Amino acid sequence: MSIEIWISFIFASLILCFSPGPTVFLVMGQSLNHGKQSVVPLVAGVLFGDLLAMSLSFAGLGVLLATSAMLFNMFKWVAAAYLFYLGIKAWRTKSNAGKFKTMSIKKGKMFKDALLVTALNPKGIIFFSAFFPLFIDAKKAVIPQMTIMAVSFLLVAVASTTFYTTFSGYLGSTVKSPRFQSIFNKAIGTMLMGAGAVTASVQK
Repeated sequence: MSIEIWISFIFASLILCFSPGPTVFLVMGQSLNHGKQSVVPLVAGVLFGDLLAMSLSFAGLGVLLATSAMLFNMFKWVAAAYLFYLGIKAWRTKSNAGKFKTMSIKKGKMFKDALLVTALNPKGIIFFSAFFPLFIDAKKAVIPQMTIMAVSFLLVAVASTTFYTTFSGYLGSTVKSPRFQSIFNKAIGTMLMGAGAVTASVQK
């Protein structure tokens, strides 16, 4: 893989990872309410979610989702229902008003939510199947190129999640108004439900 192609891949990955979407909405809402302690579980959840989606794509599930309407719809509705569930939870979340509580149970829940939201998106799995081949040089060994792209993408995803969690955590610790946090939670909840509606309406 040439340095020019790699830079193009990194640039495309940056646009994808930093663009607002279900994962971004989720990590912002969680980090606003839980502060610095949310960074590690959320980043880990997104990392393993992307890794799982990539593995499923490379294993052939991306092709199956692209060709099987029934399988695609199954993934789509599961993902949409989970986003609606998280959106409703965000609406009902009470403000900590800047007082972050240390709760180890919450960390496991945050990790699970980030992993599932990232990995369940059927379009994401199909995306990896279609996106990576665009940057592969067929004249060179494929496996090393795929490995470089996979590691690079995961690093960009980690950077993106770290940025959003750190920013939202700082915002939550700085703006201590319960009203602000309540409005923010409801906005995040609305965006998650909106993402669920978009996911439900997506056609294969």
